[in-house]
Amino acid sequence: QVQLVESGGGLVQPGGSLRLSCAASGLTFAYNSYTMKWYRQAPGKERELVADITPSGASSNYADAVKGRFTISRDNAKSTVTLQMNTLKPEDTAVYYCYARNVYLGRVYWGQGTQVTVSS
Repeated sequence: QVQLVESGGGLVQPGGSLRLSCAASGLTFAYNSYTMKWYRQAPGKERELVADITPSGASSNYADAVKGRFTISRDNAKSTVTLQMNTLKPEDTAVYYCYARNVYLGRVYWGQGTQVTVSS
């Protein structure tokens, strides 16, 4: 059974930092055959893509709203992907979800989400 388990969410003041992690288990194929992404969903809004990273980790992309503040990275040996979030703003408040897509079969998996709240 495939599981993506996020951790690292919480309450932080504006300008602060958080580091989210997502650990994968039960994947059918090697972890380095999955594109990994972070999405977020704020109350009353649609889920949006925050960042993604290629299977090898060589390339990543970011939403305009987080460019220069967030960094996505992965450790294929540990089957983990992280999202380092700096200079957090109240508008970053959302549930953050980990996403995996296998490049061969296109199968998609989601984590259960972790809450990030940016507030003074």
